[in-house]
Amino acid sequence: MKKIFITLLCCLLLGLCGCSDTQNKYVIGICQLAKHEALDAATQGFKDTLKDAFGENVEFIEGNAAGDSSACVTICNGLVSDNVDLILANATGSLQAAASATVTIPILATAVTEYGVALGIDNFSGITGTNVSGTSDLAPLSAQAAMFKELLPEVKKVGIIYCSAEPNSLYQVQVISAELKKLGIDATAYSFTDSNDIYLVTSKAVDENQALYVPTDNTAASCADIIDSICRNKKIPVICGEEGTCRKCGIATLTIDYYQLGVLTGQMAIDILKGEKNIAEMPIEYYDNPTKKYNRELCEELNINIPDDYIAIED
Repeated sequence: MKKIFITLLCCLLLGLCGCSDTQNKYVIGICQLAKHEALDAATQGFKDTLKDAFGENVEFIEGNAAGDSSACVTICNGLVSDNVDLILANATGSLQAAASATVTIPILATAVTEYGVALGIDNFSGITGTNVSGTSDLAPLSAQAAMFKELLPEVKKVGIIYCSAEPNSLYQVQVISAELKKLGIDATAYSFTDSNDIYLVTSKAVDENQALYVPTDNTAASCADIIDSICRNKKIPVICGEEGTCRKCGIATLTIDYYQLGVLTGQMAIDILKGEKNIAEMPIEYYDNPTKKYNRELCEELNINIPDDYIAIED
């Protein structure tokens, strides 16, 4: 009888351990708007942070929309059907799709510039009060505007190209235009709807301006090679909103570290999954240390002198 009791006790303990493991197994859904360097780095930083915290007890279900916002809707609805524990929405289109798909599953976004614009919240205070929070990739736009005076002092006309389907890009255009105006530089915005018309739009902007600015824009980042082919041929310098785009078509950028932005988002996720914080009360977080970087090859080709406080972008 004693042996039977011990056996039953062992089975019970094993069963409890099994339940504990099951409770601590987290399934995380990821919807990424497009595949390019910045977004890829943010996703990787997020995943690495959760793997470090939970090891084998975290599983990822990933979907990439290849730049198609409607595909984000399909991906996010699928994640909700899978009843994931948390959704990472990488970029604005993913955030909007996730927020429409669920009001109960926690949603952490990353690589979103301005959450009030993305979610249609007037007078946004920094806290949504809903199942949504995350991290912003907004770099200091006034400092980016000042780079034109620092690196291209003769430039008086700047064209700004952006995707009209990305509301956060329009926000950046409005802010950077005002900042350039303060510096005595005329700024003209040129919008494209998708990758199909970026060639014509960029060509027009190049013909009418002395330099270009490309904000943190996912479609532009995905088409940076096209922008480079046009601008390089006409020897038109481009200043970019982030490093991945600058690596392909720009002379310089004031950029954040997207991998570390993903790490920051992952740390927020850990607090939520452990029940230590309520997402409805978590403010949007920002990366605090943007870095001046430059494209060595392109600067040499265009004979642009770079100050010592800029760091060369590594290949």
